[in-house]
Amino acid sequence: MGERVALVTGAGSGIGRAAALRLAEEGARVLVTDLNEAAASEVAGEISKRGGQSSACKLDVTSESDWQSAVQHALSKWGCLHVLAACAGISFTKPIAETSLDEWRNVLGINLDGVFLGLKHAIPALRDSGGGSIVVISSASGIKAAAGASAYSASKAALRLLVKTAALECAPHHIRVNAILPGGVETPMWRTMPFFQELVVKLGSEEAAWKTLSAGTPLARLAKPEEIADAILFLASEASSFMTGAELVIDGGYTA
Repeated sequence: MGERVALVTGAGSGIGRAAALRLAEEGARVLVTDLNEAAASEVAGEISKRGGQSSACKLDVTSESDWQSAVQHALSKWGCLHVLAACAGISFTKPIAETSLDEWRNVLGINLDGVFLGLKHAIPALRDSGGGSIVVISSASGIKAAAGASAYSASKAALRLLVKTAALECAPHHIRVNAILPGGVETPMWRTMPFFQELVVKLGSEEAAWKTLSAGTPLARLAKPEEIADAILFLASEASSFMTGAELVIDGGYTA
């Protein structure tokens, strides 16, 4: 990654955290962003302790002004921006007939609008920096439907075509745009979800809950955040220099 500058969203935990650490490990200067500013600062501190270069700021991906500030933060500190890793997102499960309009809009606001705003404000910065790479975390749920996941699946499916459209628009500016579609990933976000909490109570342990969640995956486990981070590094680097508008499915065989 050399001296590239990367902005990572949702980097306070889970996939985003793993991505920020992995990119920094390969030499990137990383702006760690998250809605939880304290968590972002903690990850930035960890990067610094490992000898990397980093900074942190609060970023609510649904806020256009926050996006403007985050991009400007990177430009003010390092003078350029080469990589956007859009990892922020939320999961949500509820039958369609029981989902309120506010709940629907909240999921699409974070998962879809948040990426649109990131593209809108990062693309000019990457263009002015001579090009680069944008990596968007979609989901295998954007390919394969599941009862109760209407808002989540709709948001992740929409990202697939948003990424392809952005790839076509960005190609003349030497900016590549690709998507990663993970299956289940073992991240702290699961623990905040009511259905996971109920599953733990029902089965008696988190270990049993994880096992149940992975039952539909041929490899019989969930991914580790670091496995997705390795794919982000690949798409952010010149190792994937002829890839744009592509979808990298990392789901343990879930959609096979």
